[in-house]
Amino acid sequence: MAKRKGARAKLREHFLNNLGRVMDSDELREVSGGISEWARRIRELRSEEGYQILTHNDRSDLKPGQYLLRDPNPTPAFERTISKETRAYVLDRNGFTCQMCGAVAGETHPYDSVRKTRLHIGHIIDKSQSGTDEPSNLRAICSVCNEGASNLTLERPSALKLLAQVRRATGSDQLQTLQWLIQKFPKQAQDFLDTD
Repeated sequence: MAKRKGARAKLREHFLNNLGRVMDSDELREVSGGISEWARRIRELRSEEGYQILTHNDRSDLKPGQYLLRDPNPTPAFERTISKETRAYVLDRNGFTCQMCGAVAGETHPYDSVRKTRLHIGHIIDKSQSGTDEPSNLRAICSVCNEGASNLTLERPSALKLLAQVRRATGSDQLQTLQWLIQKFPKQAQDFLDTD
């Protein structure tokens, strides 16, 4: 019985068969068998196998979501050097929350109700652009944001902007926000109640 190819092997073969041709994310998702982790497999081809798969971060003529393999010969690949301890530290520091969209690990994703939020560790400045594996260059990022937004850093909203958004929300959403804050900061909530 023939062994089935994994998504990474399918993507590698497709890139090699389409050398120099720009491909988009829809095509590559389909080639991977439609798995949600297709973009991660492409990053593994880059970082672990050393294939020079270019994106809009590498060439200005490529649009977000476009990929191009320019050379069939891999360069020496980066090693996976992020330790389990560093991963745990970054996830904890980031509150097990995606630093781009705010989705929380294990909860239904706010922009993709089909799947639960799964967090990864991502580089703020990619290793291909001389980024390091230091915790200061790492962040928690969900699968949805990770698929099409490498090297993109969104500004954190200020308290004023957050309050404006909460005020615009329905009463039930405001109460849900309050409940979440009380769960996240139980001691501070109790201290606040005690001062009244």
